[in-house]
Amino acid sequence: LLIKGFAALWFGTVGWTLVIVAVGLVEWRVWEVSDLSVITSGLAWVGIWRVCFYSHAPILSDNQIMFCQRIRLSESFTPPEIVAAQVLMLVALILGLAGNASVVYGLRNVYFGLNKSKPIRLAFSSGGVLLILTGASALVPVCWNLNSVVNNQTISFPAEFRMPSAPVNQSIGPGIIIGIFASILLVLSGMNELLYNSVYNVCKRFV
Repeated sequence: LLIKGFAALWFGTVGWTLVIVAVGLVEWRVWEVSDLSVITSGLAWVGIWRVCFYSHAPILSDNQIMFCQRIRLSESFTPPEIVAAQVLMLVALILGLAGNASVVYGLRNVYFGLNKSKPIRLAFSSGGVLLILTGASALVPVCWNLNSVVNNQTISFPAEFRMPSAPVNQSIGPGIIIGIFASILLVLSGMNELLYNSVYNVCKRFV
């Protein structure tokens, strides 16, 4: 029984870590552009915090290897799916931390044989719910951005971004793929914690 609890914790920890990775990646949406005068590679990466591309044009400082511009929440051009991602992915990080901490507390009490049945049940149930909410909070913006890629939606970038408003084509980047995988792991972890809590309650009745 304890092994199942640790397995669920492993899923939750890995899922939460992957959310951190997804938040930090700029490669959520990969734009293919036709004008190579500035974006010399023909590819630009649109993340939830930044837009970046490699360039041989004289727009980089001496210590830069790629040109990046920050996407701010308050900017009028920022599309709603990126606004949602900036908010909900941070919410997911907080919920995931709280959920995993709750599960660790519950497993600690079980492992050391502490006779605190009610706090243990509460720790597992609240941890499970929090991890499911974490997965949902991450999945919503990830799927929204995935939909934007599928529909080749445009973004009206300001002139200083040196980006076209519409790509020739766009594809899914690693950020979206990792975000989907993280969400699945977190939801599975939360469901396993709730199941573990139910099994634990049944076992306590016969002990």
